[in-house]
Order: sequence, then C-alpha cells, then structure tokens
Amino acid sequence: MNDPIRRRRALGAMIGGGAMIRGEFLSGGAASSWQPSPPTRRKGNIRHSVSAWCYARLFDPGKDKAAIMSFEDFCRECARIGLESVELLAANRWEAVRKAGLICAMCNGPDRIDYGWNRVEHHQDLLDRFEKAIPEVAANGFPNIITFSGNRRGMSNEEGLENCVQGLKKLVPIAEKNRVTVILELLNSKVNHKDYMADHTSWGAEVCRRVGSERLKLLYDIYHMQIMEGDLIRNIRENISWIGHFHTGGNPGRNEIDESQEIFYPAVMKAIVETGYKGFVGQEFVPRREDLLASLRQSIDICDV
Repeated sequence: MNDPIRRRRALGAMIGGGAMIRGEFLSGGAASSWQPSPPTRRKGNIRHSVSAWCYARLFDPGKDKAAIMSFEDFCRECARIGLESVELLAANRWEAVRKAGLICAMCNGPDRIDYGWNRVEHHQDLLDRFEKAIPEVAANGFPNIITFSGNRRGMSNEEGLENCVQGLKKLVPIAEKNRVTVILELLNSKVNHKDYMADHTSWGAEVCRRVGSERLKLLYDIYHMQIMEGDLIRNIRENISWIGHFHTGGNPGRNEIDESQEIFYPAVMKAIVETGYKGFVGQEFVPRREDLLASLRQSIDICDV
C-alpha cells in the first residue's frame, strides 16, 4: 500500500465480535483453524513490535470473507508470540492493545507521506494537529508518534531540509513537554513512494542535527534504505544517535525476511544490539504465506538475536 491513508487505515473497520469454542474463533458462522500459540519467552535484546496493517487480512478481510480472529485476539496472539507492541494504530485501537498487555510503540500522526513539513504553508496546520495528538499519545503512556517530510514536487533537497527544520523546531517543544518522541520516517523514492523527500539517512540525520532535540528521531526502515543506499550496518552504526525506531521488510518485494530475499537480518539485528539501541524493531513486511501468523512468528525468531 503506497498510499499512507490506505496503508494506515487498512485497519479501519475491525471485526470486534465472535466467540471462542474449543480454541476455534467463530466469525461469520464459520470456525477457523487458528489456535492460540503457547507463550514464548524472548531474549530481551530486541524489543519486538509489528505494524498491524500488514495483518489486516486476519481481522478485517473485507465483506466477502470471514475474519479469522478479532483485532483483540490478534493483539493477544502477538503477546503470546513475544511482542511488546502492535503499532501504526489510530487512537480507537489503543484500548485493545493495552488489554493484551502491549503498547503502541509508534502511533499514527495527523500528517501524510506526501503532506509533511517540507512546505512552510503546511506548518500551522500540522502544528495544530500535532498539538492535539501528542498529549493523547502521552496520556496513554506510548513513546512515539510518526511524521513525514512530504513529497518534493520540484523542491530542492536543501530547501525542503530548511523548511522541515523550521517547522519541526516549533513542534519539538510540544514533544519535549509531553515526553513523546516525534519520529521522521525514511522511505524509498525509487519503488514505493515516488518523489518522497526523506529518502536518505544523511538527509534525515541532518534534519535531526539542525533541530537539536532528543525528541526528534528517525524511523530507519531497513527495507526502504536497502533500496536507496544499501550498506545497512555501516549506516546504522554511523547514525544510531539519530535513530529512534526500526522497521523490517524483505527486499525485493517487501515480503518475508527469510532466505527468500537479500537482506541477512540476523547480522543487521546483531549490529543494532551492539550499538546499545534500546528502542523497538517493528515488523512491516507483507506476508505472502497463507498462514500469516507463521510468517510473523518466523520474523520474530529471526530478529530475536
């Protein structure tokens, strides 16, 4: 999903009803074969999270298909697998996450991938929206809210950088007051998000350096930066002070992070741990397998170094 609205709202009308009978979840009159996983204890070096939109087929498959589980059951399953967070959620999904004993490590913000801080005319609108959103994130005890640079549309990188710095300098006092970190996402502009401005680590790091607040960090998406830059481990080590969150995804295809793709995630995760990083790693690949939860379990196994 290239459109952030479709991507982040793919969770929109979650299935909330149903009943558990002999371990089978009933939805739409049909019993699924899903069985709750036994609890799994993780090593604790990586704090595991998952982007819920990647698994919407389980609990929001559309009106022509029956849900396999409710969103609440998905959260409980994530907890059993050993995750601490389900992320990229709007506020109406936070209660289900808390009930499962999890947090939302990355909350949706009020901006969009193509509508961000690189245009001065957006600043007041974004400030007004974030001024409402950030205290809500803080009140729920969640650490981060996502934000975007916006698309270039002919603008130079330097002008966009200066505009982002100007706007984000006005935003970070709100984040500092509420102890919530604003996370600027790095995305590829080659395959998925044509024309997106924050498409290189060095550009995002310079924004953070000029703003100069511990409450502004980068979301280093390993899939996106493999496409734009490669040299993942060196770039992570050199820029870890600016990184506040990670996302995964297999390249090419943004699917499972196993041997079917080119990134060797165990080495990348070990390098992240060696930097002393204490934040979250969110799985954000789109599973190809029929058993989506098996793909999620596998990804956590791979990253649990």
